[in-house]
Amino acid sequence: MNARDDAGANAAALAAAKAAGFAVGLGDEVLQLKYEVRRFIEAEVEPRSRWIEEHDAIPDDLMQMARDLGLFGLTIPEEYGGIGLDLAGKCAIEEELGRSNYGFSTVIANHTGISSKGIVDLGNDAQKQRYLPRMATGEWVGCFALTEPQAGSDPAAMRTTAVKQGERWILNGEKIYITNATIADVFTVMAVTDKSKGAKGISAFIVERGFPGLSVGPNERKMGMHGCCTAPVILQDCEVPAANLLGPEGMGYVQALKTLTAGRVTVAARCCGIMDRLIERTVDYLKTREQGGHKLADYQGLQWMLADMALARDASRLLTQRAIDTIRSGARGTIEASMAKLHATEAAGKVADTAIQLHGGIGYMRDFGIETVARDVRITRIYEGTSEIQRSLIARELLKD
Repeated sequence: MNARDDAGANAAALAAAKAAGFAVGLGDEVLQLKYEVRRFIEAEVEPRSRWIEEHDAIPDDLMQMARDLGLFGLTIPEEYGGIGLDLAGKCAIEEELGRSNYGFSTVIANHTGISSKGIVDLGNDAQKQRYLPRMATGEWVGCFALTEPQAGSDPAAMRTTAVKQGERWILNGEKIYITNATIADVFTVMAVTDKSKGAKGISAFIVERGFPGLSVGPNERKMGMHGCCTAPVILQDCEVPAANLLGPEGMGYVQALKTLTAGRVTVAARCCGIMDRLIERTVDYLKTREQGGHKLADYQGLQWMLADMALARDASRLLTQRAIDTIRSGARGTIEASMAKLHATEAAGKVADTAIQLHGGIGYMRDFGIETVARDVRITRIYEGTSEIQRSLIARELLKD
């Protein structure tokens, strides 16, 4: 390919990226990355999605390709070896990741979301220098440990404690359903340092896999999200250096809520990518499958079902774009993020169900892949704040004086 052909190919790639989904206000470098991620998903991840689903694991070479593409450093600043995407850029990439295997995309999303953003936003210089360069390359994978057997949406019920002893904190407790736990090297752990202060008595700690007293249980068997590990994390007199307190004491959970707000927007963006792919596959099927001497696409009733799928997707995308713009403007964006997450996750479930219905019997078959999406997308209404929690947050904002 000569220079002119190369320039033409790049221009075509940028044009394609600008025409797809979340592209408002993105620079050419981010659009180029968006296009490259689309090609990577289609050429490398999608052909192996069935293998990942059946083996509940991601091939090492596929993980290495993700590292080489820079996917582990999406939100880590360039000065620490990352790409340094803002929320708009992260959502554009999440949208592309949503077009294929959900387990694979969740490994990346969790690492580049709350698992590393806490260190980016709250870490001091020494913490950033130690952890972020290795996390940016994917040498070290991160995870975020908040949920407990008695505490998920209710932080006041948290029982994991951290007690200061000299130059160390001693952590005791159990976390459950921790994404990336079995492959993680860096754990951001929430623990109670002052129970009398409620949520403002919860602090964040950076815990390395090799710290004494930390252990990880076996990978849980899940309804969906295969390929992405989820496991309990046990802290038994776990010794954490005082220097690994992340952010001010007692402010870990409060600060994490800000990161969770942005995380809800990225979940919504990924659901938009999921719906894109489901609609594309459904359109292709309706155009080729015949029944009663006519293409399925000729039947008005089925056309209306397809139209509702597109409506749900586009409404989700608009709400998500509004949340991106609100947060990018400097506002907190609580209600906008909750609305985007609530609508997009609920819509993705309905779109997946409709896709199965329109495909008929083949949509119910595991090898075809549509039913896999329906199982995968179900988790989006639970993690990063359940649909019920989002409704409560929205109502709380509306009822403020």
